Amino acid sequence: MAHLNRQLATAEDLLPLALTSYGHFTSMRVDADRRVRGLSLHLERLVRDSRIVFGAPVDTSRVRDLVAQALDGQDGPCVVRVTHFDPTVDMGHPEEATEPQIMVSVRPAGALPPPPLAAWSVQYERDLPQVKHCGLFGALHARRTARLKGFDDALFFGPDNHVTEGGTWNVGFIDENGTIIWPEGPVLPGVTAALLQERTEHKVTPVTLDEAKAMPVAFATNTSIGVRALSAIDDTPMTIEHPVLSALRETYLSVPGEEL
Repeated sequence: MAHLNRQLATAEDLLPLALTSYGHFTSMRVDADRRVRGLSLHLERLVRDSRIVFGAPVDTSRVRDLVAQALDGQDGPCVVRVTHFDPTVDMGHPEEATEPQIMVSVRPAGALPPPPLAAWSVQYERDLPQVKHCGLFGALHARRTARLKGFDDALFFGPDNHVTEGGTWNVGFIDENGTIIWPEGPVLPGVTAALLQERTEHKVTPVTLDEAKAMPVAFATNTSIGVRALSAIDDTPMTIEHPVLSALRETYLSVPGEEL
C-alpha cells in the first residue's frame, strides 16, 4: 500500500512513474519505537537528489508528517520508502517536471542481521550513481543474472575492474590486519555506510575484484539489512565470523535513532 501525499495512490497516479522511472527515493528502517537511524541523512539525501533530478526543494517537515501518517496502524519494525516524483512528467519534456510529489510505502522489516549472502560479480555501473534514483533496471538485471547462477545478489565492478557496490547495498571489506576498507569509486553514498564511517577507523581506497576476493571478510550494508556478511564472491568463500565484523554490527545497532 502506498500513499501519494495524504491519499492512497491510484494506478493513474503511479502510471507516469511506472512508464518513465523518473524520480528518486530513500528507504529507511523504522524501529518499533518509531525512531530512524540516520534520519537526518535520509532527509538530506532527498533534498540533495531533488536538486539534481528536479531542481526543486523538499519540505522535510512534510516528509516526516507523511511518514508518520503512513505508519499509523503498523506494528513492529518497518522499512519505509519515500519516493519523490512528478506525476505530470512527460517523456518528451522532462525539464517541465518541476513539482514533484511525495509517495510513502511501508513494508515489514526483517530481523537483524540477516543470513550471509553469496555475491556474483557483474560488470555494471549505475546511471548517475551518486543519486538514489528509480531507474533500477540495470541493477535488477544484474541481480537476476547472479541469482540464475545460484547466488543471492550481484557485486558490481567497473571497466577498470574495480569493485564499487552491490545491487542495492554498499560493500566493505576487512583485511588481514583487521582494517575496515571501503572501495573508492562511483557509488551511491549509503546512509548506513556513512553512519559506520563516522564511528570507526577505516580506509577508502580503490579495490580490484581480485583484491576483494583476497580479503578475509566482505560485508554489505544498507538500512534494511544493517551489516550483512558475504559468504562468497563468485567461487571464492569468505569468512562470515570476525571480531571486527561483530564490532561493526554492534556499532550500527548502538546508533541512536532519531524521532520522526
